[in-house]
Amino acid sequence: MKDHKKVGFVSLGCPKNLVDSEVMLGILSRHDYKITNEHSEADVIIINTCGFIESAKKESIDTIIELAGLKETGNCKLLVVAGCLPQRYQEELTNELPEVDLWIGTGEYHKIVEYLEKEEKGSHLIQSEYIYDDLTPRLVSTPKHTAYIKIAEGCSHTCTFCAIPGIRGRFRSRPVDSIIRETENLVSKGMKEAILIAQDTTSYGIDLKTGLGLPSLLKEMVKIKGLEWIRLLYTYPQFVTDELIDVIKNEDKVLKYLDIPIQHVSDRILKEMGRGITGDKLRSRLYRLREAIPDLTLRTSVIVGFPGEAEKDFTDLLNFIEEFEFDRLGAFTYSREEGTPASLLKRHIPENVKMERYNRVMALQKIISRKRNKEHIGRVEKVIVDGVSDESEFLLSGRTEGQAPDIDGITYITSGTVSPGDIVSVRIVDASDYDLVGEIV
Repeated sequence: MKDHKKVGFVSLGCPKNLVDSEVMLGILSRHDYKITNEHSEADVIIINTCGFIESAKKESIDTIIELAGLKETGNCKLLVVAGCLPQRYQEELTNELPEVDLWIGTGEYHKIVEYLEKEEKGSHLIQSEYIYDDLTPRLVSTPKHTAYIKIAEGCSHTCTFCAIPGIRGRFRSRPVDSIIRETENLVSKGMKEAILIAQDTTSYGIDLKTGLGLPSLLKEMVKIKGLEWIRLLYTYPQFVTDELIDVIKNEDKVLKYLDIPIQHVSDRILKEMGRGITGDKLRSRLYRLREAIPDLTLRTSVIVGFPGEAEKDFTDLLNFIEEFEFDRLGAFTYSREEGTPASLLKRHIPENVKMERYNRVMALQKIISRKRNKEHIGRVEKVIVDGVSDESEFLLSGRTEGQAPDIDGITYITSGTVSPGDIVSVRIVDASDYDLVGEIV
């Protein structure tokens, strides 16, 4: 591709996929490819896809079809599709989407330039053990004051509804020193908030011979000068140990925020899901967290309409959500994924029942979220400033410790002059269902 140096790039899916995209962008930039946001001008278009659930697959395929049109109406000479979708559906896709010139899987994306330079068309879908490190070029696409750091790749859990282990391979942790060096490098470029991600961040280190787990990693990261916030996403309830709770409680840089997907509370459904925990143990762990860290913000996600979910199972879940009052909650309707054990179960729930249950969960959570947000009124809280609000040029937009980017609400700042990346004290003066409003103290 020596004559085609202008690249258009689209990243779909979760933050873990975004980091893969940023690595590809970093490698491309190092080899003098020019990244453009004008896809019609791009010689090469790369789409990094998600293939986790049906809605994500549809978004990926719709995006591929839309951008494939630029081979006729734009400058596009080569259409590349990378990531989870081709890794999972390689045979079907190569037949159904002949417009795509090059398919690259989840273990080969770091070879993007090699494949472009060779002008190799076809599929490169080996599921390798690759995971990036601190020496890998990476072009961070988030605001410079916040960045995702992938501390592990793959998954070794056996959740029956999930296709990720087959797409991403077994769980494998990055070495501590590699994570520390990457974090230090990002801090030197202005990062203040590090968001740790993996398929399961609480399993970090289980495969390393060092014996160091997530608590040890956090204790090393808090020593980094200039790093002010460390946020944890994708934690598993049964692996939130007392040691981890102590680190979250006692280390100022580790935010009092935890993303801890529970998926369900019914013993029968949890067992069918292969979650490895009972409802009682799940409740015990969550209440232990609330007791140990009273100001902890807890985010969770649940699945409704899993095969065989009786009305009583759903009611148990709904009652627990009402009782526990999660600060943040996302719900998903069960998606029947080919090749997963759950897809073979009997008594699949009709789509209209799934949606009715989803709507009931979200209606309840909306009430809870507003109540929890109203409790912040009058408090002075630390807010990291992201910049001018999309709502109005006269408002600033930021996030409290309890607001992760993109998945939680935001805090509108109505007065004061600050710069993106500043962490300021803000008095909360109003709250809506999902957002807060405050004034700089």
